[in-house]
Amino acid sequence: MPNRRAVTGRSREPRRRFAQELRQLRSSHKVTLRQLSDRLGWDYSLFAKMEKGETLGGPEVVEALDAFYGTPGLLLALWELALSDKTQFKEQYRRYMQLESEAVSLWHYAVSVLPGLLQTREYARELLSLGGLIGTELEAQIEARLSRRTILDDPDAPPFRAILSEAVLRSPMADAMGWQAQLSHLLEFEPQGNVTIQVLPFSAGLYRLVSTDIWFLRLPQGATIAYAENAARGELIEHSATVESLQRSYDAVRDQALSPGESRKFIQCLLEETPCTTST
Repeated sequence: MPNRRAVTGRSREPRRRFAQELRQLRSSHKVTLRQLSDRLGWDYSLFAKMEKGETLGGPEVVEALDAFYGTPGLLLALWELALSDKTQFKEQYRRYMQLESEAVSLWHYAVSVLPGLLQTREYARELLSLGGLIGTELEAQIEARLSRRTILDDPDAPPFRAILSEAVLRSPMADAMGWQAQLSHLLEFEPQGNVTIQVLPFSAGLYRLVSTDIWFLRLPQGATIAYAENAARGELIEHSATVESLQRSYDAVRDQALSPGESRKFIQCLLEETPCTTST
């Protein structure tokens, strides 16, 4: 095996170092991307993007590469260094945004806040302000978020299903009028339109994805990817087996959610500040 530099936290460009190592290892083992795909089970395009530094992949694929190349722990250590880079979240999110604009179908489960595609300007402002954004940076982020909504306004807009935990609707804005406007905005989507909103009530009890805010995108080529995130980071998931497992969890949540019609009534009663009753 070729000699390598020691892996330390002092690597200046961890993402580039990780991608370079992947290219060198594949070259030294004389395998093509398609051969690598056949051996490990991930699409060859994922390996190509990892070698270009466009994505880091997930821990499962990195561990599989370590085993294949006979480098136990080396690639995983480099991956962790690259992942800890503060720019990684932004880069993965940027790539997700690009894929979202290309998607032919979208579906989402919201744990605690409304998805960006359904947010009003006032809601987006209050939420982004909580993250410490101010001034011109805050305004730029608000405009960027609102610009995403244009994909739902297109005549050929992709179908979008959003399942909202009841916690999302029980967490009002500080601005009461702004919250009323946000709830009203959710009711503006026509029941027979391309946007479907469902509520998962507290009465459903414990359920899958209980702490996972997740998006699914079906791309033009037919593949489905997932993007899971929390306040600290986001992860783009492209491994088909992992995506399928998450989709099964999503389907189970959808089975426990209120129907679109019942969900609309639930949001309406919140808007009117009347008691909301549910049955599942």
